[in-house]
Amino acid sequence: MFRWGTAGVVFVRQFSVLSSREGCPAIGSYTFQRRKNGDYAVTEKRYYSTKLAHNQKPDWNKAVSEAEKIVGYPTSFLSLRWLLSDEIANVALHLRKLVGSNHPLLKTAKSLLYNGRNNMQAWGLIVLLISKAAGHNNVQEMEEDKAAGVLHSQRALAEVTEMIRTSHLVHKGLVNIYPGMYAEQVELNDLTFGNKIALLSGDYLLANSCVELASLQNQDLVELMSSAVRDLSEGEFLGRRDQQNNPLPSPDEVKDAKGDWTRRNVLSAGSLLGKSCQGTLKLAGHSRELQEQGYLFGKHLALAWQACLDLEPFRTSSQYTPGSAFNLTSAPVLFHLQHDHSLFEEIEKGIDSVENVDYEKIHSTVMDGPGFELTKNLQKEHSQQAMEVLSVFQESDAQTALRNIIVAMGDL
Repeated sequence: MFRWGTAGVVFVRQFSVLSSREGCPAIGSYTFQRRKNGDYAVTEKRYYSTKLAHNQKPDWNKAVSEAEKIVGYPTSFLSLRWLLSDEIANVALHLRKLVGSNHPLLKTAKSLLYNGRNNMQAWGLIVLLISKAAGHNNVQEMEEDKAAGVLHSQRALAEVTEMIRTSHLVHKGLVNIYPGMYAEQVELNDLTFGNKIALLSGDYLLANSCVELASLQNQDLVELMSSAVRDLSEGEFLGRRDQQNNPLPSPDEVKDAKGDWTRRNVLSAGSLLGKSCQGTLKLAGHSRELQEQGYLFGKHLALAWQACLDLEPFRTSSQYTPGSAFNLTSAPVLFHLQHDHSLFEEIEKGIDSVENVDYEKIHSTVMDGPGFELTKNLQKEHSQQAMEVLSVFQESDAQTALRNIIVAMGDL
């Protein structure tokens, strides 16, 4: 909620977290007020509600809120100075003009603003937790944020990770406009305008991440994170695509469904989180062997996370609407295609546009096949591998928080 006044912009964010009182949720607000010198004054109000029952099952929101307390503050504020900058405020104003245009950027913005297990802020949280779990060696005292137990440079890297990931998602919202695509000039103008906003806002976040990364003055880290950006880009050109660059499976690729899915998602997710975890251990002065373990943890956690998201449309408890679109290269679909090639007859209709595919038919067919159970096994496999890597680190609150996140992800 925004309120305007002579003192500047005031931003109030409602939140729900677990308080220091065990199992007792708190509801309240943070108020950010821009001062004349450009800084922000922060006011927190918190109200405690009744105590929850003991021995509850691991819950995603609870696991994340408990982890946020360990690293010092909610990670949704990691990029606060970018989100409240004049440039992003202008983007928000321009986004209002796109309402009703069906531009993909609106869907991207909605997914970023509303909390959920696919919220990008959780990536920064993972980087900070692995930083605290590993500790740091031979660093200057001024570099350490003693309250949170991590380095200031590690906080900056967590911000960089979030901004790179967010900029990539924003850039994916670009629409490929080709001659004769729209008969109405008004609709064409709306989509062209949306493309400009998606391109510029994504570039703004990516440019800021590059500046932040350069300020750390670590050439090896710059090279490492640059390779993660390269992998993100390469992942967008892997395999068959429709005219809007939406991925489509092909008969050759599903001969090894697990390998194809892994290759796609290491490039599009696992590489960034893995190399961010590797980079944060590099900043802390750890050995090359431990840095490699950090990479493996981030990669396996990202793959387990993606498998969990792929399962969502096929869960009986999900709010999936029959006929609505889902990823045709998700693990359940690829595993089913490896088992039953006849489904390609329907998928081939999406060569021009994935919107031409009968998603309700594909959904019911996949539900009757082995894809769902194979994907659950895939998620468990990567979750277990992430857990095994965690055993390298000493027992700590941060390590426990990471374990709780992995367990809660399996219960979604």
